[in-house]
Amino acid sequence: MTEKEKMLSGQLYNPMDPVLSKERYVARLKFQKINSLADDQIKERNKLFKDLIGAYDKVFWIEPPFYCDYGSNIKLGKKVFINFNCCILDTSEVKIGNNVFIGPNVQIYTVAHPLEIKIRNSLLEFSKPITIGNDVWIGGSVIICPGVHIGNGVVIAAGSVVVKDVPDNVMVAGNPAIIKKEIDNSEK
Repeated sequence: MTEKEKMLSGQLYNPMDPVLSKERYVARLKFQKINSLADDQIKERNKLFKDLIGAYDKVFWIEPPFYCDYGSNIKLGKKVFINFNCCILDTSEVKIGNNVFIGPNVQIYTVAHPLEIKIRNSLLEFSKPITIGNDVWIGGSVIICPGVHIGNGVVIAAGSVVVKDVPDNVMVAGNPAIIKKEIDNSEK
């Protein structure tokens, strides 16, 4: 099994593997170019974003600066807006649904490190996928930790740290984020 296959399956893997290192390098070149373009170069920026993320048939808007590990593991739905200074560490799949609004300075981490010193010091790591449902609003400076599933119709208050799954139609806040309120998203 390759290191990339281990990474994508949630097993311990070596992030310094030459294949993974090269893929991260290529992604960095792309997002550095994106982040350096002027606002009057939107068509070129969007083309580079589509190349980085592979979202060719989607309507989305990402405000630079933007950072990621690979880009290829980010799966965008339709009508996704990502505000300034987002960082997505996509060592596993990050699936973002339709009509998702992501505030500035949001951090989404699929990568994790072993708790045990000996394994952690070997520089091996693992990752867990993140899923964000449809019609979600993520406030500024939110951190979403590895393995979290966020349901549909969710609001995550600014500054929250999401460490566990969030059910549909609730507002969560805090560190760690907890349910503060249920949201009636039924059609009346």
